[in-house]
Amino acid sequence: MNRKRIAALVLAISPLAAQASVHEEVASDLNKARQEVRAEMAQERARLDRENLSLDGLHFGIEDEREAGKRKPQPKGEITPKGDLLVDGKAVAIDATQRRRLLDYRAQVIGIAKTGIDAGEQAAMVAIDLTNVSLFRLIVGGMTGSLERRVEASVKRDIAPAVLQICRQLPRLRDSQQALAASVPEFRPYATLEQDDIDGCERDVGDELASR
Repeated sequence: MNRKRIAALVLAISPLAAQASVHEEVASDLNKARQEVRAEMAQERARLDRENLSLDGLHFGIEDEREAGKRKPQPKGEITPKGDLLVDGKAVAIDATQRRRLLDYRAQVIGIAKTGIDAGEQAAMVAIDLTNVSLFRLIVGGMTGSLERRVEASVKRDIAPAVLQICRQLPRLRDSQQALAASVPEFRPYATLEQDDIDGCERDVGDELASR
């Protein structure tokens, strides 16, 4: 093989080799991203189980700034992993039945939060996987808006059931919240979940997903 043909072959292969090298490097970065997402989400789940559940800002549904401004500020409220109710850092006197209700309510709220974490992790994985699949195409053809649109559409489709599952847990949560408020007067200011929030939850989620 003469030198001209060798040079032509090298010139033809070099871009492909460079693309393959970049593909491997970015694929490795994406794999690390998957591991980091899983680790961070696991830490967040463990934190929910380990730390006090804050009752401040525990609101459901879509609330505009004007509605938020009407809310009367409440003392800091928390439920500990042992079922104590803390108001401004001080434990409220409770009996065994009240403790069980507090623990049940805490478990329900944390369960809903974990459903949200699961949905977030799933969305991140979908985005990473689609980026990985389309990577070679991006390297060859350049960045366009098509990948972004594909990722957005896939994320909406895949996480919508998980988000709607949160809406379907709200009626039981409200029942628990109302029973707890009736049993523990100090908890009443934190019983903010209304029937309107439940009724509009699926509609609001649908509107929010459609607008993105």
